[in-house]
Amino acid sequence: MARPSASVRAFAEAQRRRELTSPTPLGTEERRATEALVVDVDGFEGPLDLLLTLARTQKVDLRHVSILQLAEQYLVFVEAAKRLRIELAADYLVMAAWLAYLKSRLLLPAEPTAEGPSAEDLAARLAWRLERLEAMREAGARLMGRDQLGRDFHARGAPEHIATVRRVVYDASLIDLLRAYARIKTRDDYQPLHLRRQPMLTPEIALERLRGLIGEVMDWRTLQAFLPPEWRDDPKRRRSATAATFVAMLELVRRGEADMRQESLFGEITIRSRRVAHDGPS
Repeated sequence: MARPSASVRAFAEAQRRRELTSPTPLGTEERRATEALVVDVDGFEGPLDLLLTLARTQKVDLRHVSILQLAEQYLVFVEAAKRLRIELAADYLVMAAWLAYLKSRLLLPAEPTAEGPSAEDLAARLAWRLERLEAMREAGARLMGRDQLGRDFHARGAPEHIATVRRVVYDASLIDLLRAYARIKTRDDYQPLHLRRQPMLTPEIALERLRGLIGEVMDWRTLQAFLPPEWRDDPKRRRSATAATFVAMLELVRRGEADMRQESLFGEITIRSRRVAHDGPS
């Protein structure tokens, strides 16, 4: 928007000084009534900023608005506004001039070789500026509508002179501290212990297997002969099978189903079926 000329600014400065020295300045209501320009033309009645906003949305067609009536109402307003602020009248004159220019651009056909923005672009640019102004006004109204300190709510008065005393009591012993320190130090390096279950031949399984094998044994057989073949290669599995088979042999002897002997110290342990020994030749 264009700025007022030098003569207008000088007149405005003189008017301000007159207002400051005036014994009976105008009241707020009178000032607002003077500043509130109302446009009353064919097809529309309302503030000028609303007229410009509706010009973009096509609710009021600028081509049907009388520029003469608009200019006459502006002149009346300018004469009244000079008593308050000359800048206000100058701004409204610039706005009216721009509105007349926009109307002329809309009425005249567009020139193919014309440079600069079109009339539609000018109207859209003005509408965008008005939308920004409206958004700022709405945001300001929302902020001012919120609760304010000192108006809607108040801070507490004199604070209470009550001191807060905090005393920490430690009930941990030295052992607890050492355990906590060790737990923190070894927390990252700690790995859960996973024990693999070693294969084991149970005495029950060895007893069932030995009773099935010893039934037809006619002669003495060593303990190693009754070990399962798949348990003889691995030393750990072999020890488990030997212990389980030996317990099974003792159980058969206790039941009277087999005879067991060892001819020398640390010698081979042999076993045979007692039923075959009694039924066969002595």
